[in-house]
Amino acid sequence: MKKLTSIIIFCSIIFLAACGGASTSSGGGDKKEIEFWHIDPGEKEAVYKDAVARFEEEHPDVKVKMRRIPNDSYKQKLSVAMSGGNPPDVFHSWGGGWLNQFVEQDKVMDITEEIDESHFNKLALENGTFNEKVYGVPLGLSIDVVFYNKEIFEKYNLQEPKTYEEWLDIIDTLNENGVTPIALANKTKWPGAYYLMNFASRIAGPELFDSAFNREGKGFDDEAYVQAGQYIQEMVKKDAFNEGFNGIPYDEGRGRQLLYSGEAAMMDMTISFLNNVRSEAPDFEEKLDFFLFPTVEGGEGKQSEVGAATGPVWSVSKSTENPELAVELVKALTSEKTAQDYSDRTGSLNGIKGVEPSDEFTKRFYEITQNATHMQMPYDQTLPPELAELHKDTTQAIFSLEMTPEEAAEKMEQKAEETLE
Repeated sequence: MKKLTSIIIFCSIIFLAACGGASTSSGGGDKKEIEFWHIDPGEKEAVYKDAVARFEEEHPDVKVKMRRIPNDSYKQKLSVAMSGGNPPDVFHSWGGGWLNQFVEQDKVMDITEEIDESHFNKLALENGTFNEKVYGVPLGLSIDVVFYNKEIFEKYNLQEPKTYEEWLDIIDTLNENGVTPIALANKTKWPGAYYLMNFASRIAGPELFDSAFNREGKGFDDEAYVQAGQYIQEMVKKDAFNEGFNGIPYDEGRGRQLLYSGEAAMMDMTISFLNNVRSEAPDFEEKLDFFLFPTVEGGEGKQSEVGAATGPVWSVSKSTENPELAVELVKALTSEKTAQDYSDRTGSLNGIKGVEPSDEFTKRFYEITQNATHMQMPYDQTLPPELAELHKDTTQAIFSLEMTPEEAAEKMEQKAEETLE
C-alpha cells in the first residue's frame, strides 16, 4: 500500500511539472523578462531597484532582471554583448560618441516618438540625441569639482584656490607637512583626463574643443593642449599626486580611501564621489567640501565654465523582444519620482527638468549648474571611441612622463584628421 501511494504521489508530481506546476497558475512561469544593465552601487542602485519595483507593480506580468557591472569593465562587457547579438533590453551609457557608435551600428532603438522631450534638461538630452533622433534619455547630470578635506585645510590654514598658482602653493604646503596633496586613481585613465580637459578649457576657453572636434580651425595639437599637458607634468614633478597613481583603478576605492583616512587632502572627481562617501564612509561627509577647478594666468577660461557629464543615460536595445515594455521601464527610470529620489538619496543632480534637489549638499552643485556659462562633456564620452581611447592613452602617458605634451598633441591631431574629417 505504501509503495502504491508513493507511485501515485510521484506520478502526480510529474503531471504537475508537465503542466507547469502550481506556480504557473500564479503567472510566475509566464512572466516576460526585461534585462537591465547598470553600473552604480550603493544608494543609486537602491533607487533603481525602487523604480523597478514600481514598474513591476504596474506590470505584474513582467520580471526585470537587474545586473550591475562595475564601471571599469562595463564598456567592454556591453561592447561584447552588442557585437555578440545578445545585449540587455535596457542599458546604461553616458551618451555622446560612445553611445553613438552603437547607434551607427543600428543596435539602439530610436525612442523619439515614445518620450516627451520637454520632460528633460535640454543640454542633458542632447547628449543622447543624434541626427535629431533620441536614442538615450538622461537620469543623471554631473559636474566635476575638486573635493577636499576641510579639516586638513583648516589645520594648515589653507584657503580654496582660485588660481593655478594658489593651488601649487597649497600642494607645496601639504607636501612639506607629509600630506599627499591630491588622490588620483588613474589606471582606467578617465580620472586623469579631467585635468587635461579642465586645463585646456581654462587656457583657451570652451571654444577650443568645439573647434578641434568640428574641424573648424584649431586642432588637438593647439598650443593650449600642449600647455595643458605641461601643467599636468609640472604637478607630477611637484609630487602633487599619490605614488603609483597610474596603476590604481578607481572602482576599487583605494584612491578614495586616501581621502577618508586623511592621507590625502584633495581629489578632482565627479559629484558621484558624494554617493561613494555616503555608502563607504558616511562620517567623512562632515569634513567634505569642494571648489571649482582653478583658473590659469592669462587664460581665457572662467570658473563658471564647468566640466559636466550625463549618466546614467538609459537606452533600449533595438533587438529587444519587448520594445514597448523596455520603453516603459526607461520612463520609470526617468520619472519625477525616480529623479527626486536620485538627487535626494545619492547627492546627485538629475537630468529631469524642474526636479530640484532638496539635499543641502546637492543644492550647491545644482546652483553651479544654474550659474554655469558653459558645460563641457568629457572628451572620452564625446569623441568617437578610437579617438577617445587615444585621448585617454596619451593623457595617461603625459602623467607618467613617458610622453611629452607635444608628442601627445601631435598624435591626437593625426588621429583626429583620420577619424573626424
